[in-house]
Amino acid sequence: MRPTIDVENLNVSYYGKKVIKNVNFSLETGKLIGILGPNGAGKSTLMKAVLDLIPRDSGKMTFESQPLDAVRKRIAYVPQRSNIDWNFPIIVKDTVLLGTYPKLGLLRRPKEEDREWAMTCLAKVGMEKFAHHQIGELSGGQQQRVFLARALAQKATYFFLDEPFVGIDVSSEKVIINILRSLRNEGKTVFVVHHDLMKVENYFEELILINKELIGVGPVNQIFQPEIMQRAFQTPFLMTENFGGQV
Repeated sequence: MRPTIDVENLNVSYYGKKVIKNVNFSLETGKLIGILGPNGAGKSTLMKAVLDLIPRDSGKMTFESQPLDAVRKRIAYVPQRSNIDWNFPIIVKDTVLLGTYPKLGLLRRPKEEDREWAMTCLAKVGMEKFAHHQIGELSGGQQQRVFLARALAQKATYFFLDEPFVGIDVSSEKVIINILRSLRNEGKTVFVVHHDLMKVENYFEELILINKELIGVGPVNQIFQPEIMQRAFQTPFLMTENFGGQV
């Protein structure tokens, strides 16, 4: 058995209204995990709460039996593109270099080896030629690649990506999913908030299915089933080969 990531009794409220209700799950590390659910189901809220980025009513999270604070520097988080100020005056290579900061310490500045590593991460996502561009000059897919490069620069163990495939081109999506698979193959753990049901079986090994409450958690072939998906989306669900869809 691999070590696990465990979430116990997670509850989150906004303005007194419960948006995440008593979520509990345990998943092995070294997996590529999709977080699914209808719009407004609390997918992004779940991810942010697990990472302590928003207040919780209750909840305990452990990573391989360690509390969040003990592993925080080994966690990389890629937010939704809509939450980023693309007018901020920073160029691509410096954006990626920010990924090295968590391990530098409070008073240390990046060294040449850190700058070289940032450029290596840019090359991994095919964006080294854009190193001196301001981030707002890039397309959606290019921006997403840059922020994945920043996450790679952290040399993290756990990766959390919130809707990384929304609004990007096909080639960027292919680059990103291949990198996420490579991370998984290296033993990293990757969580992805995802909405495209056509690609679930191709992209993920494990699923967290949520609609405010946890509907199901486990291997894709167990969770991605009509009766379980119908409970989450609250509508009749038709499953065809390599596709799940509402009817």
